[in-house]
Amino acid sequence: MNKKELAKVLGVSRSLLYYQHKQKEKDWKLKQDIEKILREFPSYGHKRIAMHLKLNKKRILRAMKLFGIKPYRRRGKKWRQSKKNPIIAFSNLLLIEFPKYLNQIWVSDFTYLSFKGRWIYLATIMDLFNREIVGFSIMTNHSTQLVIDALLSAINKHPIAYILHSDQGSEYLSKDYIELTNNLGIRLSMSAKGSPWENGYQESFYSQFKVDLGDPNRSDSLGELVYEIYQTIHKYNNERIHTTLKMSPTIYANQFLISEFVSNKMGT
Repeated sequence: MNKKELAKVLGVSRSLLYYQHKQKEKDWKLKQDIEKILREFPSYGHKRIAMHLKLNKKRILRAMKLFGIKPYRRRGKKWRQSKKNPIIAFSNLLLIEFPKYLNQIWVSDFTYLSFKGRWIYLATIMDLFNREIVGFSIMTNHSTQLVIDALLSAINKHPIAYILHSDQGSEYLSKDYIELTNNLGIRLSMSAKGSPWENGYQESFYSQFKVDLGDPNRSDSLGELVYEIYQTIHKYNNERIHTTLKMSPTIYANQFLISEFVSNKMGT
């Protein structure tokens, strides 16, 4: 069977048989170089990073936007880096690993929403390959259970990831969380302390998510707010066009799976 015939059977265009994901390894390598510089000089913006790497500042800015890298911006009290090197419980595996397929690398974080005089916490897990939110959890506190429930939500619908990345928050360093990930065979990866840009993917998602969700106080009850959060995440995964992917995360994933299937068929 030639490619034209195979495309007809699959119901896709012939060009899709040549599909390759756009997240190039060279962009990932540049991301790693930027993060290494920011560890040493957290106050650097894209211009100084460009000078340090001897690269065009537009290329640096593009990479920083692509991966949600945002260096510190001093507001109010001056930020000071700790004189003592923090003990890193888990190294940042994203400085050496590159996402090449679905459910290889997940990233986790949580945010909060103000709702009728109290805080509501949302923990999410994102597949770094296609930026899909594969699991989430909502609670009225940010206990270890919040991030555990998000992980359980992810593995309930998806194959277990090879790597799970987060910051070094107490929830992610808890005994129960580490024990659960060990039992699941997941390798933990964590950003260095004081390096929020090393988990910028989730921060970028939250900033867009909160705009799409709108004012939480429009909901009459917590149950209604939870429903709105679910709907917003569903639309993000299935309908919202991701600027990097040029399509929604699930469409991107489906195209990748089709291309993998076709490649295997052509190889047999």
